[in-house]
Amino acid sequence: MFVEDTLPIIITFIVYLLGMLALGLIAYKMTDNLSDYVLGGRRLSAGVAALSAGASDMSSWLLLGLPGALYASGLVEAWIAIGLAIGAVINWMFVAGRLRAYTEVANDSITLPDFFENRFKDRSRSLRIVSAVLILIFFTFYTSSGLVGGAILFESSFGMDQTLALWVGAIVIISYTFLGGFLAVSWTDFVQGILMFLALIIIPVVAIFDLGGIGPTFDAVRSVDPANMQLFSGVGFIGVISLLGWGLGYFGQPHIIVRFMAIRSMKELPKAQTIGIGWVLLSMTGAVFTGLVGIAYFADQPLDNPETIFLSFTQVLFHPVVAGVLLAAVLAAIMSTVDSQLLVSSSALAEDFYKGFLRKNASQKELVMVGRFGVLAIAGIALILAQDPDSTVLDLVAYAWAGLGATFGPLVLLSLFWKRMTRNGALAGMISGGATVLLWVQVEAGGIFDLYELVPGFIISALMIVIFSYIGPGPTAEMEADFEKARAMNKGN
Repeated sequence: MFVEDTLPIIITFIVYLLGMLALGLIAYKMTDNLSDYVLGGRRLSAGVAALSAGASDMSSWLLLGLPGALYASGLVEAWIAIGLAIGAVINWMFVAGRLRAYTEVANDSITLPDFFENRFKDRSRSLRIVSAVLILIFFTFYTSSGLVGGAILFESSFGMDQTLALWVGAIVIISYTFLGGFLAVSWTDFVQGILMFLALIIIPVVAIFDLGGIGPTFDAVRSVDPANMQLFSGVGFIGVISLLGWGLGYFGQPHIIVRFMAIRSMKELPKAQTIGIGWVLLSMTGAVFTGLVGIAYFADQPLDNPETIFLSFTQVLFHPVVAGVLLAAVLAAIMSTVDSQLLVSSSALAEDFYKGFLRKNASQKELVMVGRFGVLAIAGIALILAQDPDSTVLDLVAYAWAGLGATFGPLVLLSLFWKRMTRNGALAGMISGGATVLLWVQVEAGGIFDLYELVPGFIISALMIVIFSYIGPGPTAEMEADFEKARAMNKGN
């Protein structure tokens, strides 16, 4: 299914992409040191922090993967959205403020590995290197999911060859991330977050109106298959836990929680929480409705690829100019996450490997350049992974989300809320969480267990943190003092 006149869409895309590149150039002029490049100098406003966090979080999964899952399987897939909504609310309400305060107290940490090292006074640097390695592993898969989403977009909209589509999207994203770093990523994500939100509200509303209203629409969905409107259809207890378990991943996603670290001041936090939570809840509701309504709308002409449901709606419901704007929202979703993942990965290379082990006295300009070339290297590997014709957005995101969530989720939560936690516990939790995900995927592939790997990975990681924190010496007086100082700063907000 293609738009008959693609010229207006192409023009819209070009204008949009040029705008993103312009923001990258402006940010380039404001980037003087590594802190600017990887954390924007901690000067994000509440609105930019909130919308960029949401946009970098959801990516093409929100516009392609989730609606596609609802279109293919019905309301039962909404359990993923419910789990994520719960996780997002908890993340903003309980993690954001404490992490913003603690990273400032812990020697003004600018990356997650940096925070772990400073939080636990780790002189061995083992926390920094292990966390950086795991970030690079799982983010490479995550980045490739965004590139696959871009290929789906260009293939569906323009009939473009998959390889060419991958390269077109990758070049644009790499360009502005390479130039402007965190500020470019955050500013573009702010614009992209607005586009994504509007697209997910407009499309289901227009489609429902076209079908005669909410009642007739749901009746049409049931007429295709009554199970489409049943939340528990074909899913048992383990299935519900697996889908809800997606929410556990929020606490360990570096590209999301780095926005908390970059908020301008603690005073901005309440406003950012309100905007961030509202954006997530409304956007996910729109994605769920897009998938469900699609069942009724395309009942006579089922789609070959469920993940094109959003794209198909833009092409049949709207004028090509409007369709171009809405399709730009999909590209925005892809770009907003891939750029954040590239940036976090490049910061791990520059700050945690290059400066940490190779050139401790490296200049700020040198570190920024290393970070920029890290963007190129990681994007290249992700492009190779994305070439797999069997790759789907949802599968790649599920694997990376589980890996990061199990590796860092319990570590972030307990490091912020449990004073007794030690370096030994942190290291054991990271390694066991990441390893569990890697092994569980193999076991699950053999059909032995049908439980999303994030759930066992999260549980085992948390248990190992507690057990190993009681093995060996406890926290130092300096660690306890920092903990209390961060808690006081957060309460004073």
